[in-house]
Amino acid sequence: MPTSSTSHRPSLRKAPRQARSVETVRIIVEAAARILEEAGLGGFTTNAVAQRAGVSIGSLYQYFPRKEALIGALIIRETSLLIGDWEAAAAGSDAWAALLNMIASAVDHQLRRPVLARLLDVEEARLPFDGDRQRVVGRLRDMLADVLGRTDLDLDYDRNIATQDTLAIIKGIVDAAGEAGEVDRPLLVTRVRRAVFGYLNGAERP
Repeated sequence: MPTSSTSHRPSLRKAPRQARSVETVRIIVEAAARILEEAGLGGFTTNAVAQRAGVSIGSLYQYFPRKEALIGALIIRETSLLIGDWEAAAAGSDAWAALLNMIASAVDHQLRRPVLARLLDVEEARLPFDGDRQRVVGRLRDMLADVLGRTDLDLDYDRNIATQDTLAIIKGIVDAAGEAGEVDRPLLVTRVRRAVFGYLNGAERP
């Protein structure tokens, strides 16, 4: 699961504008995901990605100057998917229900493509970030802060601190479960819920 950073990761060399270019980038990024899942970091090369995507290495380099930029694009893509899940999870719910839905979405995101999620967690911790990555991670934090600021939650904590801590709790447990290869979704959701709700006020919630 994503976190924030203050340094900079190599990004796209140029942004695709035409529909065909956008589709080419989408295919390249998905090919990168497949290579990571099938060959791991050791087999992750720009040549392998280009071959899997069915494009020339020159075409790949038009958008991604090196493999770190591919990793960055993958992290942005996966984080953006989680943002969409969290937006749906938080909509039309009271604060406690929204939190539970967001926790479940974070678990689902980790378990949907567990090998990819685990390897991106490793690379996320190792590599710096660019401005695009900062923006998508900031959106996650903002959504969580909005939920924690709802009046029915009645927090006894500073909201900024509560947001930082709650995100760290969710990320810590979910990432550790991914590293351990856990696949029991209901149990993982329950563990994260207990940790988050216990931190916030110690109340028993469904």
